Amino acid sequence: QVQLVESGGGLVQAGGSLRLSCAASGRTFSNYAMGWFRQAPGKEREFVAAIRRSGRTTNYADSVKGRFSISGDNTETTVFLQMNSLKAEDTAVYYCATGPKWISGYRASEYDYWGQGTQVTVSS
Repeated sequence: QVQLVESGGGLVQAGGSLRLSCAASGRTFSNYAMGWFRQAPGKEREFVAAIRRSGRTTNYADSVKGRFSISGDNTETTVFLQMNSLKAEDTAVYYCATGPKWISGYRASEYDYWGQGTQVTVSS
């Protein structure tokens, strides 16, 4: 059974930074895709960033390019999302997900396990 546990969310002022972590058990992500999605109140869940095996391929939503960075640790069981220059529109619940096969990382349908989510609130 694969389990994902996110942490690192919180309240931050606009322009500030946060680092989200996602600890995975039951599947080492070296062979799979890991992604971050977010959902703001009243909006659909949207793609944020994804990373492929060994971290050699990453993809980002246009809205976060240049501000967010996805990476994994050496054990390949934890993935991070470094979020800089945060804006009020980044406020959302952030979800970590893992998928059995890297396709593009963009689509929620590529992922089969999801974490419970962590709240990120950016005050303006």
